[in-house]
Amino acid sequence: MKVGIDKIGFYTPGYYIDMVDLANARNEDPNKYLIGIGQTQQAVIPPTQDSVTLAANAAAQTIDQENKDKIDLIIFGSESGIDNSKSGAIYIQNLLGLSAHARAFEIKQACYGATAGLQMAKDYVHLHPGKQALVIGSDIARYGIKTAGEVTQGGGAVAMTIASNPDVMALSDDSSVYSQDIMDFWRPVGKTEALVDGHYSNDIYEKFFNETIHDYLKHHDLSFDDLKAIVFHLPYTKMGLKGLRQILPEVTVEKQKSLLDEFEASRIYSKRVGNLYTGSLYLSLLSLLDNSSDLEVGDQIGVFSYGSGAQGEFYAGILQDNFRNPKRKTLINKMLDSREKLSIKEYETVFNSLPSITANDYELSIDDDHAQFVFGGVKSNKRQYLKQEKNHSH
Repeated sequence: MKVGIDKIGFYTPGYYIDMVDLANARNEDPNKYLIGIGQTQQAVIPPTQDSVTLAANAAAQTIDQENKDKIDLIIFGSESGIDNSKSGAIYIQNLLGLSAHARAFEIKQACYGATAGLQMAKDYVHLHPGKQALVIGSDIARYGIKTAGEVTQGGGAVAMTIASNPDVMALSDDSSVYSQDIMDFWRPVGKTEALVDGHYSNDIYEKFFNETIHDYLKHHDLSFDDLKAIVFHLPYTKMGLKGLRQILPEVTVEKQKSLLDEFEASRIYSKRVGNLYTGSLYLSLLSLLDNSSDLEVGDQIGVFSYGSGAQGEFYAGILQDNFRNPKRKTLINKMLDSREKLSIKEYETVFNSLPSITANDYELSIDDDHAQFVFGGVKSNKRQYLKQEKNHSH
């Protein structure tokens, strides 16, 4: 029985900054950001959006009357959690009107959380073929104004329904995993900005990619020629290219060109959004599906997941009959094209307006946020999530 991704949706808010503007404001050569980092735009997250609302807005694209009653497992992968006890999945269950009999919980392991959830969901559906699972990777990447990591910020969410006989991609039965206790990136309790050893983290990423992809191919008696494309976790898009370059000397010149072409398709969306942490890998997959002209049903796609701290995993998927979805592609491009460009000063104001996790009660104006699901503030130490019935453009 095939089990895998049946539907996939993506959401990011209606604001962004241009990387040339940011480079000029930071007295940097724009090519350092455009080429050296591989980013052209960066999503800006207003205070009326958090990891829960981003997730709900993405998941709403994957829920319909046909699958709503089949979903009885909701897994929320995030490192931008809003509560040390209650999971974001419970809020999402309520906002989307999903069954009260569903299991709902949150997974945290840096940028790896959504992949852990995906693998759990796959095994669950194998045991319960008539059921489906909702898996979401949702995060806001924050390093701070005028920090080295500022250019690799961003935010958004990718949601996937996992089902038997999936429309998009059937997942391999097993995978190759590798983990070590490493301090390359972390965010202590109480901090809204991450701490990172950038060069060290890049080295570990490449090491874990080499370890897991070679182990996977060896144990499945496969070669690189069996993979039509490889999608990567993309904290910034040049990182995936660095990973890919690790294996290019092992393949023919023709295969090198093919893999590089597919990689370019896989980073089109991420170049305009930036870092999603847990969702970054699956935005890369979504971009490949929507923007590659060479993919065919039956092609095998390699998938590399990485979460600092550190956990790596490599698995594969087989493209199914309905992996292409022109309506989905149109929706995403409309969402990205309709965003409002902010000046760097405006972006800094929005960035610094993020409410503290320990803040007292407060109310946020949601008039300028046209998303279906928004965060309205805190009342009696309870976060207020609202579903807007007005027409929403994102």
